[in-house]
This record gives sequence, C-alpha cells and structure tokens, in this order.
Amino acid sequence: MVQAVLRGLGVIGPCLPGRGETSPSLDSPRPATMEVLKEKVEEEEAAEREEAAERAERGEKIVRASEVQKAGTIMTQQMLRDLEKKLSEIEITVPGRDSIISKDTVDTSKLPLSYQSNTPKEEHLLQVADNFSRQYSHLCPDRVPLFLHPLNECKVPKFVSTTLRPTLMPYPELYNWDSCAQFVADFLSMVPLSDPLKPPSYLYSSTTVLKYQKGNCFDFSTLLCSMLIGSGYDAYCVNGYGSQDLCHMDLTREVCPLTVKPKEIIQEKEMAPPKKYSVKPPRDLSSRFEKEQEMKKQEEIQAEEERRLRKEEARLQEMEKANSDPLHGLRVHCWVLVLSGKREVPESFFIDPFTARSYSTQDDHFLGIESLWNHKNYWVNMQDCWNCCKDLVFDLGDPVRWEYLLLGTDKPYLSMTEEDDSDLNNDDDVENLGKEEEDKSFDMPHSWVEQIEITPEAFETRCPNGKKVIHYKQAKLEKWTPYLNSNGLVCRLSTYKDLECTQILEIKEWYQNRENMLELKHINEITGLVIDYFKPGHPQALRAHSYTSMQPEMDRIMEFYEKARVDGLIKREETPKTMTEYYQGRADFLSYRHVNFGPRVKKLALNSAESNPRPMVKITERFFRNSAKPADEDVAERVFLILEERIQLRYHCREDYITASKREFLQRTDVDSKGNTIIMMPDMCISFEVEPMEYTKKLLYQYEAMMQLKNEEKLSRHQAWESELEVLEILKLLEEEEAAHTLTISIYDTKRNEKSREHREAMERVMHEEHMRQVEAQLDYLAPFLAQLLPGEKLTRGQAMRLKDECLNDFKQRLIDKANLIQARFEKETQELQKKQQWYQENQVTLTAEDEDLYLSYCSQAMFRIRILEQRLNRHKELAPLKYLALEEKLHKDPRLVEFLRGYV
Repeated sequence: MVQAVLRGLGVIGPCLPGRGETSPSLDSPRPATMEVLKEKVEEEEAAEREEAAERAERGEKIVRASEVQKAGTIMTQQMLRDLEKKLSEIEITVPGRDSIISKDTVDTSKLPLSYQSNTPKEEHLLQVADNFSRQYSHLCPDRVPLFLHPLNECKVPKFVSTTLRPTLMPYPELYNWDSCAQFVADFLSMVPLSDPLKPPSYLYSSTTVLKYQKGNCFDFSTLLCSMLIGSGYDAYCVNGYGSQDLCHMDLTREVCPLTVKPKEIIQEKEMAPPKKYSVKPPRDLSSRFEKEQEMKKQEEIQAEEERRLRKEEARLQEMEKANSDPLHGLRVHCWVLVLSGKREVPESFFIDPFTARSYSTQDDHFLGIESLWNHKNYWVNMQDCWNCCKDLVFDLGDPVRWEYLLLGTDKPYLSMTEEDDSDLNNDDDVENLGKEEEDKSFDMPHSWVEQIEITPEAFETRCPNGKKVIHYKQAKLEKWTPYLNSNGLVCRLSTYKDLECTQILEIKEWYQNRENMLELKHINEITGLVIDYFKPGHPQALRAHSYTSMQPEMDRIMEFYEKARVDGLIKREETPKTMTEYYQGRADFLSYRHVNFGPRVKKLALNSAESNPRPMVKITERFFRNSAKPADEDVAERVFLILEERIQLRYHCREDYITASKREFLQRTDVDSKGNTIIMMPDMCISFEVEPMEYTKKLLYQYEAMMQLKNEEKLSRHQAWESELEVLEILKLLEEEEAAHTLTISIYDTKRNEKSREHREAMERVMHEEHMRQVEAQLDYLAPFLAQLLPGEKLTRGQAMRLKDECLNDFKQRLIDKANLIQARFEKETQELQKKQQWYQENQVTLTAEDEDLYLSYCSQAMFRIRILEQRLNRHKELAPLKYLALEEKLHKDPRLVEFLRGYV
C-alpha cells in the first residue's frame, strides 16, 4: 500500500513488474507482451488521475481554510520583525556533489590516458547503453533510471562493467571470499551516499579508492567484486535497496561474531552393559521434598528472568517503532552477489562490503534489486520484489526474469520448447537468425582501470590511520595495525551489560609479535579474573595462566604444553593452602600430585618459597596403570601424611575385582629395654591384600618397602618445593615481560629490524669501499710525471722516453722498498723470538705454570707471524718481476706514449 502511494506521488522506488507478470525483452519485439503492458500502463494512468483529482480536492480545501485563517489575522510590525528573525535563524544546507573525493585532491594530470578519455569501442558501448536505457524507460516508465555509466574521477562517463578490474592478489590470505571481504571492510572508511534515494553520479576507479582509503557502498562493492572475480568466484555488483542499518553500517542491533560461542557437540557416552555380579550403587537418601522446593525456586528465578527479558524486548520494540525509518524500502545500497558453482560454492549468498558479513539471499536486510553486473555483462531485474529478495531466482540465463544488455553472455539460456524448435527448422529462418545475432553481438571492452596493486605496507596496515572501531549490540570492537601499539595489541573486544554500553562485563585483547608469545588476554571485570593465553614457544612452555592477582601463593591456574616440558606437566592449580599438579607421559607414570601446606613459621624477613617455604602437611600422588607390573604391586595412590608420619598406599584393582589392596606404614621410632632404636616392628605395617602372598608378610620386605617410601617422600617434597620456586620464577618473568612488552621483528622486515638494517648498511658500506678501490685502481699512473711538463706543452720523443724510464724506475724502487720492509719485519720478529727463547732457557727453573703458558702462547703467535711474513716475502719475489713487465707492457700500449715508443724495444 505504501509503495502504491509513493508511486502515485511520483517517488520512484523499487517498483518492479507485478508478481506473475513478465517483462518484454529490449532486443526483439514481443507483441503479446506489449499489449498486456499497454493495458497495465493505461490502468495505472487512470489510477494516477483519480489520485491526482483527490489530492487536488484536498489541496483546494486546505488552501481555502488557510485563506480564511489569513483573512482573520492582521500582521503587525512586531509580528513581521519576529517572523524575519525566525527565518534568519533557519540554516539551509545545499547538497553538494556526491563525489567522496574533491577535485583538488585528485591530480588528474598524472592519471593514465584511459582514465581521461574513451576508446571508440567504449563510445560504442555508451551508445548501446543509452539506447538500452531509452527502451527501458519507455517500456517501464515506473522504474527508476538505470545505473549504467556514471562519471569517473576525470568526469568521463564509464560503463560500470568496465570499472571492474578482475585481479588476483599476490597474498595467500586474500584468496578466499571471507578474507577478501574483511580486508576491504577494514582498509576503507565508509562514506554514506549524499542522496540516499539515488545512486551516485560518480564511480571512481579502485586504484583511486585504494589510494584515499574511503568510498561509498558502490566503491566498496566494485573493489571487492574485482578481487573476488580475480580469485575465481562468480561475483556480481548489485544495485538495489537495503535497510537503514545496512546502508549506514549500523551494527548496534547485531551481535558481534566474536561473542558467539560455537555450539558444542555433545557426544553420548556408550553405557557399558551391567555386569552380573557388579556392586549396586548406594541408595539415594536425599529428600525429594527439598529437591522439589529447590526446583520450584529455580523455576521462579527463571520465570522472573524471562519476564525481565520480555519487558526489555518490548521496550526495545517500542523504541524501534518510534524510530522507524520513513525511507524504508527506498534507500539505495550496493552489495556483492556470489552465485553458486565456481570455487565449490554450494549456495548463492550476499556479501555486505561495509561489514564483510555474508547473508542469505532470503535475508530481510535486502529489500529489492534493480540491476546487477560483472565485468562481462549487465542485467536488469524483471521480477517482483514485493517480498524483498526472498522470491527472486538468480538464473541470469532466463531473459524473462533478467533482461541483459549484451548478447555475448556466458550464462546458459533456457531450453526451447518443441514448438520453437519446429519454427526454427526452416533454413532461411536459421540463416536470418544467425545474421541478426552477428549484427547484434558486441563484446565488452577491457577495463579502463589500471592493475589493482596493494603494497605490503598497505596490506599490513589495513585500517585507515592504523585504527578502526566497530560498535555492536552490547559490544565494541577496536582494531589496530601490527606494531602500532608498543605492547603488540591488535584487537580489543569490550562486552557490556547494558545496551547503552556503560557497564563493562569483560574485555578480550588479542596480541601479535609478542616476545613472550602472549596471544590473548581475557579480563572479567566483575570477578577480576584474568586469563592469559600463550602460543607455543614460551620459555616455560606456558599455555594459559588464569589469576586474580600476580602476588605469589594466591589462587591461580597454569596450563602448559606438555610436549615441550621434560616433566610432562599439563596443569598446575594453586591456592594459598594447596597446590595441585597434573602430569602426562612420564616414565614413572605419575599423573597427579596434590600438596597441602600448613601455616608458615613467622620470621622477620620477607616470607617466600625460597627463604621461608611453607611447611608441607600432606602430599597425595596418583599414578597411571603400569602394565609391566602386577596390579597388587602397582601403586595407584600414595599419600604422605608428614605430620602424622604415616604413608598410605592403594594399589590398582585387578580386572574383574571390586576391591584393591591397601597398605599403611607408620614411621615412628621405638626404643627397646637396652636403649637400642627399633626401626621396624610388625605393627608398623598395616596391610589389606586381596590375595595375600607369603613374601609380603616378611619383616624384611616391609622394611625395604618403608625405606624406599622414605626416599620417595624426600623426593616428592623436593619436587613440590621446586614447583613453588618455578611458580615464583614464572611470575617474575611475566611481570618483567609485561613491563617491557618487547616485540619480535622478522628478519625479513628490513624496515623495523635494527640488526638487519645494520647488516645491510654494512654490506652497502663494504660495496662502496670496494667500488672506491676499483676507481682508485683505474687512476692515471702517469699523472705525477706528466705534471712536470708545462701546461699546454706537447710531448716529445725524448720526454716520452724519460717519462717511461722514470715511471719504471719509480715502480721498481717501490717493489724494492716493499721487499725491504717485509724483510725488516721478518728479521725483527725472528730476533724477538730468539731473545724470548734465551730468556726462557735462563729462567726455566723458576717459572710458574702460568708463566710457561704465557711463553708458549707467545711462541705460537710469533711463529705464526714469522711464517706469514716469510710467505709474503716469497710471494713478493715471485710477483715483482711479473708486475714490472706488466707495467712496461701497459706503458707501451698507452695512447699518449704509443707514437713515441713504437720503434723502441
């Protein structure tokens, strides 16, 4: 009803042909359809005339009433001044151009030629599009104009399909649709349409949008569709109508995806068949009346909570009704459609480019579709959208539902009926049909947009200015680029108790590149509980740490990567009075250790596990089954009662047995009548055995068992003490890491890695020095001798001969000086070594071992230097004649001396 009134008032909305009606094709005449359409147009025109007459009558009555009111009122000077003052206070905003980037910010002179002009093929395509638009407006006058060729940044009209530039990004993370959509949503800033009822008149290239990192929904969709098509998806840009929340990127009514917990699959445990001689469970002696009262109490609490939730929902619904969108169904929006088929997509779906969220084609946020396009063709929706997009069929090969612009579509056409086949049997008709198709065929020109490129820096930065904030229902999500925060924080999710987001419930913080491998910090603001999650690689193999205070001997739980620890520790739970540890994969089959502590002895110094450890009262240990031992000898649980000096043992139960053997030792020391200490007495071992053995009753066996248990008790106490020290060490390490929060930098990150940059600079410095040496080697060797001549004086034969002789003599003298220098150093090292050896012979008796070591070290170094000098001297003697001859040959070939030395040998 609302859409009919809007159509009558001339407001053009998502008005499509009636349900069950079909639209004529724009490339061939269809007489039957045209008649139906004319009748429909005549009926609509008659209805519009009636509505116009009614509006005119209502308007006339209103005008008359206003005239009567005006006649009855006389405007005074004061009233005129007040009216003028009120009118001057009214601010009128003039809508500007709907381009998101001003003309001054875009330097069109640096843009390629394809941005500034159209090729003949593109001009032909624009003419085809204009012809298509005129036919469409004539056949469907109630529909809005098509979005075909908006202006680009150079104010040149470009067809929308040629604005798409399919590109496969070089990053593996951007190969799937979800990562591509998330990148586009994070990288760009949303700019709403200047006119929410019309598509924009400008559509910029994806390269410009990436450069300025902002755009409207059409810019978002163009970039995302280009990336998806390049990745192999069957993607399309959709021009249609969306809800107010969708168009304004308002997620305050949506639940944050990070707060949705995955459904846990409860696996039903298979009940073992009851044994014939199994022990019956004890009888339940609890009161049924108390259970019923407790259930009633819980039901009342649940009913009260449901009533509160219903009231809250009713209040929210009333608020939504009060804030209902007056432009519902008329707001223009652009999104991406991904059809099933390619890339193993099982079902078609929509992607909102603003939020990167996927929606079903039946979702209520999408209210209608006008047209859609990809890089090959353009389609107009001819289906009715009275039920939003729920009844739309996305079969683009159906020309009745989707009117196409170009014939060269890759979508399959619907199969023809037998009557159509019989009509096409005539050879002439087939030939004429082929000629018509040849005349009408037109291929889509290549995209005018340059190759879309995303630099590694831009891909890593993601968010504009490095930060982005998204508000959800009772939640706020903040994102940062890596290395922007000094502590490595990249994401924070704050969950609130109320809709106004004033009372924080919990905070989740995600980290990257932390040296301590911290990945996630979960803070519960109500209970004060903090849980830190670590990636593999922590120095103490820590997996998770939950605590309320970093002070030692407080409530905390530590979880570890058991494969990275030698002792196989999985979890450690600590309270002020107890400490519990869980193990797995140990050689001694230990699985559990529980330590009870007593009150600490007061000291003046600071109490700690190292200086003043807590006294241990009880240690309980449990073991896995060791199949190499009999069940009666394999201990299942061992309890050390330290204050009572007792040790309790419980062994594993045999198969098909319901009881297990037990044994208890008393560690008291008695004295006989002669004053001798009695270590073992028969009453010091109390045992219960399922199948008694003779050797277990012997006193020697019991004595050896008790001595072994005493040693194991000392070992257990020592291991528990080491666990306390390890907790202190971990807490100290965590506090230091939290204070420093050092970040790790990859060796391939040359911009942030200081060591890598220093190494690169050192390599560049070495290369520069090598280049300078090469330049020096190429210097003129005759320059010092040519400087003796007067400026402008020509070289004679005698002077050339003298220059050659002087150069050779000088080089010869340098070779001799170098040989003498090496010989002098050789003789000096030899004399010093002889003096040292003579000193050693004289003082050999009085030398200490340290002096002898120093002497031998000196002799070794001196011999090494003498040997090197000897090798250098021999090599110089071998190379000196060759260098002399090489210089002489070079002088003969020098272009300045070759004329004078040509006949000289």
